Amino acid sequence: MYVITRRFNSLSSVAEAARRAEAGLAPMLLTANGFKGYHIIDAGGGVGLSVTMFETREDADRVKDRALAWIKQNLSDLYQGEPEVTAGEVIYSARPETPIGQEASSAQTEARPH
Repeated sequence: MYVITRRFNSLSSVAEAARRAEAGLAPMLLTANGFKGYHIIDAGGGVGLSVTMFETREDADRVKDRALAWIKQNLSDLYQGEPEVTAGEVIYSARPETPIGQEASSAQTEARPH
């Protein structure tokens, strides 16, 4: 799994950004190959985070430019500066459906070298 996070430090309204993303960005992501999830977090104090998950980096790369263009076109009036972007491969994931101490199938837990 490949995850991209974006941190917007000066959002005038996280709720409005989320509303716009739900109406415009989410439909684009939902049709992308390998898309696994999208979350928006209100961290308080005008800080908003987004977490986008894809099966592979290649899947993320295929939609990245369209998503960035959408963000700039539809959210630029809500934030100042550029978002901090962090992205990478998930090297460990714990899920409630896998009890601790019990081996999980590769579909549930996956470890990859850096």
